[in-house]
This record gives sequence, C-alpha cells and structure tokens, in this order.
Amino acid sequence: MRYLITFAYDGSKYHGYQKQIHDNSIQEELETALTTINGGQSVSINASGRTDAGVHANNQCAHFDLDISISTEQLKKALNSLISGNIYVKSVVEVSKDFHARFDVKQKEYIYKINLGEYNPIEKDYVYQYNKSLDVNSMKSAIKLFEGIHNFKSFTKANVETYDFVRTIYFTDITVKDNIMFITFIGTGFMRYMVRNMVGFLIEIGEGKRNILDVNSVLLEEDRTKAGKTAPAEGLYLNKVIY
Repeated sequence: MRYLITFAYDGSKYHGYQKQIHDNSIQEELETALTTINGGQSVSINASGRTDAGVHANNQCAHFDLDISISTEQLKKALNSLISGNIYVKSVVEVSKDFHARFDVKQKEYIYKINLGEYNPIEKDYVYQYNKSLDVNSMKSAIKLFEGIHNFKSFTKANVETYDFVRTIYFTDITVKDNIMFITFIGTGFMRYMVRNMVGFLIEIGEGKRNILDVNSVLLEEDRTKAGKTAPAEGLYLNKVIY
C-alpha cells in the first residue's frame, strides 16, 4: 500500500531534509521509524522536494510503500511515537500506486520571515534577525516583477545540475505585523536557494542598494553573480504543497 504523509519539522535541528552519511536528516529519521513499523523491511520515502539545513516546513509531503496492513490512523500514531519531537506527522492518507509526491506537485508555497525590530534570541533559529528597517513599499513593488513565467537561472544555486531554469510564480505578497515581515511565494516549483536568493535581492532593494527595475534586468542576465546575496536559511518555511 502507498501512503502520503504531511508533516512539519524544525529544520534548525537537522543538516537538511535529505539523508546524509555523517549528519542527521529528516529523511533518515522518518525512514528509520517506517522500517521499524514495516517489520524491519527497509522503507524509502520520496518527498515533494528537499529543504536545506536550517530550513523549516509547516507542511512537507512525502510518499512511501509499506508491506504490512495498517490503518492511516494507526500509522500516524506509530510514526509520531517513534520520531523525535522535532518532526510531527500531521496526516496520513492512502494514495494510488502511481502517485508521486514530487512529480505530481502542482504548486508550492514558501514563506520567509524577517524581524525588522529588536533582536530576539528566542526566535533566532526561526526568523531572520535583520533588526533594521527596510523600504517595505519598494519591496512590495519589486516582488510583483517575479510573478509570471521567467528563467530564474540568476536566482538559483550556481552550477546547479539542471538545464531547465524556467518556473512560473503565480502569487507573491509582503506583509508586516508586529515588526515581522512575511514574504510569500506561490509557484509551480522552486530550485535550490531560489526563494532565499529572491529574498536577498528584495532586501537589497529595501536597503536602497538596488532599483526596483533591477529585477527584470537580472532575470534577463541569467547569471547568478548578478543577483547578490542569499538570505539566511532560518527564515524560510515550506508552507504548503498542492497536488
């Protein structure tokens, strides 16, 4: 039987989602628990995508196959009893054998959080502690230029192993509440560092170091070196996966 789980995790406690040889990961912890549930038979999970070290998820999704017969409610309880409190499985549903958590994704939503106010040591692993003011109106105007179909080569990791840098961003938004800026992107998919690079670029616009129209020119350059800094990992959340 194939199952789809939706789960949240605190990325600050891991070296990223993907399984690694020497460091802890979300994938490894989940697969270890599922192998135990599956009577010792190895279980591999396929997620909607990877998140880097320090990046969080409110609603990550992954599918896997089990050899045993178990209800979705029992599976949810068993998983949460075996994994640490840094990960929580929110839901388990049965899916068809041809379902794929990565390839069937229609849209993803990411949210980035920035503290514009006083430094907060409690939230240092969960909100980027920028701790200065930004030109929010300029950033709001600039972010809209990312919407639509574009080649995002300038905003992904340099030397990334892909030949297709075209993505569609359907919706963007910036709001500020109690000195916390929330930056939202909804799109077909996002390459490695893409959201953090766009946020870093927006911060430079908010600082007055870039012009709003620089978004268009840098997109056309298709050159990572033209897009500036990468925003820190701790402010980023995979918020929603839509199938």
